[in-house]
Amino acid sequence: MINEIIQYYTEFTSACALLPMWFWIVCVTILGLLVGSFLNVVILRLPPRMMFEWRTEAASILEDELKPGFALGEAPPSLVFERSQCPKCGFQLKAWHNVPLLSYLALGGKCSSCKTKISMQYPVVEALTSVASLACLLKFGPSFACIAALVFTWLLIAMSGIDVHTQLLPDQLTMPLLWIGLLLAVNSVFIAPVPAIMGAAIGWGSLWSVNYSFKKLRGMDGMGGGDFKLLAGLGAWMGWAMLPMVVLLSATVGAVVGITMVLMRKHARENPMPFGPFLAAAGWIAFVFGDVLMDGYWRVMG
Repeated sequence: MINEIIQYYTEFTSACALLPMWFWIVCVTILGLLVGSFLNVVILRLPPRMMFEWRTEAASILEDELKPGFALGEAPPSLVFERSQCPKCGFQLKAWHNVPLLSYLALGGKCSSCKTKISMQYPVVEALTSVASLACLLKFGPSFACIAALVFTWLLIAMSGIDVHTQLLPDQLTMPLLWIGLLLAVNSVFIAPVPAIMGAAIGWGSLWSVNYSFKKLRGMDGMGGGDFKLLAGLGAWMGWAMLPMVVLLSATVGAVVGITMVLMRKHARENPMPFGPFLAAAGWIAFVFGDVLMDGYWRVMG
């Protein structure tokens, strides 16, 4: 099995090398926009579907204990098979309304039916996904490693968007991130198996330990379990040696953003702030630019 994967990888790399770089830049830029449009759907639809599934499962277990009038409600739309619609008026979007970035500009940032402003999340996620995808191509070139890096990037963007809205990091995204990273390490696509396994274990255990200590001292959780799994996934992709950089960078940026938002009264001091987006951003930066950052650090340190 592994030998076949290596053979396919070699053939794919050889075929990609025959095509000019500008071709791949155009393809990945467009692909990033299209995937970004789909990630918006995932960010908005996955949490309601998770909640509906939880309620359905709870109803099947607690069938005899539910209060009168309990209702599951209508199932939320699927991620793929149902058309997008305006969240305000329910107008079903036409095909040209879903063209990434261009449709937002053509509509003037408003729904064509009720003229309600379209959330900036849509163009921002599309543009961010495209730019981040292009950065992966420039880093790894047209190769199997680039495809893996794109999957890594898209999972992190989807997780971050969901965490911002709901303060949840779904297992449907964090666990694939972890297992894909470990499987790639079998063939040492980015790192060897031992650093990947150690990275996953240390990533999960370190944040779990911090949260356990915080709970003992303050009597409340300092972060959610999804953060443990996310850092474990990042460790599986990059190895344990990169985790201190990820944690330090995410904690620093998170603290600066949090303090700024509190001072600007955009966020109440007592309200929790999702840590997942900072972990994801720091992990992506370390994954793509980690070698450059480490070289710069050692040069500064002499």
